Amino acid sequence: MKAPMKQKQKSIMRRRTDYESCRKHFNKNPCYTAGKTIIVKGLMLHSVGCAQPSASAFINSWNKESYSSACVHAFIDGNDGTVYQTLPWNHRGWHCGKGTSGSSANDTHIGVEMCEPGCITYSSGANFTCSDTETAKAVAKRTYEAAVELFAYLCTKYNLDPTADGVIISHAEGYSRGVASNHADPAHLWKGLGLSYTMDTFRAAVKAAMGTVSSGTQATVFKSLSEADVIAKVGPLATADMKSTGILASITLAQFILESGYGKSELAQNANNCFGMKKSLSGNTWSGSAWDGSSVYTKETKEQNSDGSYTTITADFRKYSCVEDSITDHSAYLLGAKNGKKLRYDGIAGMTNYKEVAQLIKDGGYATSLTYVDNLCSIIEKWNLTQYDVVTSTDTIIEESSLPAVPFLVKVIISDLNYRDQPSMSGAIKGQTGIGTFTITEVSNGWGKLKSGAGWIYLLNTSYCTIGSTVSSTASPATSTASASASSVPYMVKVTITDLNIRTGPGTNYSKTGKQTGKGTFTIVEESAGEGSTKGWGLLKAYQSTRKGWISLDYATKV
Repeated sequence: MKAPMKQKQKSIMRRRTDYESCRKHFNKNPCYTAGKTIIVKGLMLHSVGCAQPSASAFINSWNKESYSSACVHAFIDGNDGTVYQTLPWNHRGWHCGKGTSGSSANDTHIGVEMCEPGCITYSSGANFTCSDTETAKAVAKRTYEAAVELFAYLCTKYNLDPTADGVIISHAEGYSRGVASNHADPAHLWKGLGLSYTMDTFRAAVKAAMGTVSSGTQATVFKSLSEADVIAKVGPLATADMKSTGILASITLAQFILESGYGKSELAQNANNCFGMKKSLSGNTWSGSAWDGSSVYTKETKEQNSDGSYTTITADFRKYSCVEDSITDHSAYLLGAKNGKKLRYDGIAGMTNYKEVAQLIKDGGYATSLTYVDNLCSIIEKWNLTQYDVVTSTDTIIEESSLPAVPFLVKVIISDLNYRDQPSMSGAIKGQTGIGTFTITEVSNGWGKLKSGAGWIYLLNTSYCTIGSTVSSTASPATSTASASASSVPYMVKVTITDLNIRTGPGTNYSKTGKQTGKGTFTIVEESAGEGSTKGWGLLKAYQSTRKGWISLDYATKV
């Protein structure tokens, strides 16, 4: 998630699970849909060549069916150093054009773009002026360091020597070698800002960093863990996958548990294959596969026949470098596998009912077991795996930079928003807020800390909550404190005036319904801050279904 800079910047690439949460594949870009793959032989470093530090600006404009001029594997955000993966690493990108030799590094190299400072102005070619040198240097330093860690990770993943000739090159070096178009990036930026960075220092830094880079989660770590601890470790990986694919994390986790015995099966332990993925599946290939195309593990397996009997066969199964690749390939299969010309699991992305998804997977031929659907659903219900079904690719996500200064109000619009003991999906669930308005006193990585101290809630998904305005740190309106939790509603109020207006929304900026409460006692089922009331607004129980019956709590007494 997008996060403001902190004194110690958390690198997305230090742990595979971090960077997975920022996979933003260009699933509409023609380069992605072409699905061509490469054997990765090197890495090319670019900078965007314009005054734009935000990676999301490129992600939003490039991920279109009509955008056919470029496509890269990743962007590095200049504001916080976040790495956004936009193509599967082994896809052929469109990042460097064709060189004078007639060849192109698109066929061999992964391409990564570093965003550039917003305070520079290009005059001609690679020349620019800068209005804020210190800010610009900070952006360049941030992207340089993030690129070092990313390239160290990729060199480890693909067994590349970063100091070997032609392995790590810049766009400018690619042009000199005759394998890229004529560009000067990224050294022109470093030189123009008076920084000492060069491609030689970059390659040396990558080499030095490789000793500390993880190549992803290995299933062998699950062997000594309890079942609950395995779920806690894999759960965030499934959630991260759901964010980019739309496939329910609860289903991914249930299949992981069922197919690999909590990651402890022979296939998982020896091949990081946690979903029983065979070398050849459904008789076709699909885009987005994380399998290298050659590594296999051979073992005996049992197939259940339609009459309930079993047949033992020997089969080749896919072998992965890490568990994350197994999850990625599994989801890519569910999204892209076909039966003839029709998708086997058509519509799976975005489905929210795990029982329907389980049936779709069974009907598509994923498993031969006659009890497969029941088994998946039982596992989900046993471990409450729906707790990991959080942000889907169809949800609207806002930028953390758009949040107001703390403390501020947030209106939770769902009844089951979890709050956790840490600002992360890996934090333990401590409870649920219920619908209501709460005060946020601290923000971290898109999570907000409840004023009551009960825990952290996720703020950036507009399907969960809407963000209000900054409030006085000393103010404590009845509906704007975090202590107004789920237990505070419903409750009864007594109205002693005869003409209390009922409005269609929580505020005087909403229209009157034309009705008034009259004197009496009423049930409030939800609270919200709003214009024209110091104590907030209450939703009357009689209007709960339509949500168009609110009264000012200034004129009501709680009983």
